[in-house]
Amino acid sequence: MSEAGSAKERLGEALVRTGAMTDGQVKQVLLRQREQSGVDKLFGEIAVELQLVDQQTIENILNQQKDK
Repeated sequence: MSEAGSAKERLGEALVRTGAMTDGQVKQVLLRQREQSGVDKLFGEIAVELQLVDQQTIENILNQQKDK
């Protein structure tokens, strides 16, 4: 398993670790991603679209990962 907060940590893992999303919500986003396989939407875009998390939270997590 990757080190917490490392650049290798997936966005969904980071959102669960910080309490912003649940494992079930991450699975919901991943399912939607698979269903829309022909559409180039990122995990964060789908999570915001489904109103599971807000854009600012996504940006905060991504910035933390970039700073590591």
